[in-house]
Amino acid sequence: MNMNKTIKFLLALLVVALLLPACNKGPGEGGTGTVQGFVKLVHHPDDDYTLTPDTMVAAKTDVFIIYGDEAYYGDDAETNANGMYQFEYLRPGDYTVFAYSTLPSGEKVAVSEAVNLSRGAVVQVPTLYIHDGKAYGTSIVKGRVHAAYYHNGSYRGEGWACEHRVYIRRVGDDISFDDTRVGPDGYFAFQKLQPGEYEVYTVTQDFNEVPEFVFQAITVEEAGQIYEIAEQFEIIINV
Repeated sequence: MNMNKTIKFLLALLVVALLLPACNKGPGEGGTGTVQGFVKLVHHPDDDYTLTPDTMVAAKTDVFIIYGDEAYYGDDAETNANGMYQFEYLRPGDYTVFAYSTLPSGEKVAVSEAVNLSRGAVVQVPTLYIHDGKAYGTSIVKGRVHAAYYHNGSYRGEGWACEHRVYIRRVGDDISFDDTRVGPDGYFAFQKLQPGEYEVYTVTQDFNEVPEFVFQAITVEEAGQIYEIAEQFEIIINV
């Protein structure tokens, strides 16, 4: 092999060697593909006793992308006013996109979707629904209080115990961790409750105006539910 042929052969090998790593590159930057999608915020407002969330556009929300099976995210973007984000100039491969939900405790949990990107394609990620608000991941316990009213031992009528105070505690505890007042329709509600066993109680009186507590137990089995105490409280109030 003469010198010119040898040089050409070596140059050809060098070109192949340089091209092979590029051909074998996995997901990441340096391509012509695009991954895009939308983020929506499911807001769980306090004092909404229907547990009805409000879904809205999640503007100015950080979104992260993981290249393949890497342990850390490779890039991040911020959603625009329409809740849209976009990652451009990506090579073919598998990608995971995620954003964070906020739990009542303040802890952040990732909400993610995985997609596969072809060369030069634009892939639409399923909408990411993130949650916010202190009522997220909790349940509500509600009940009713009915009262018979007496004055100096004489019956004065009955009705819903509006403004009467009701308490709640965890089973095994000696004191309450929350209290509320009965509404005009006789209902009361405790929200933002994690699954567990609870005792709900209020005060009744006898005809001598001696107060005592009456209890009802209830189990919150899962989040996102409304639990109603089986029997309404029947109490005596001396006025």
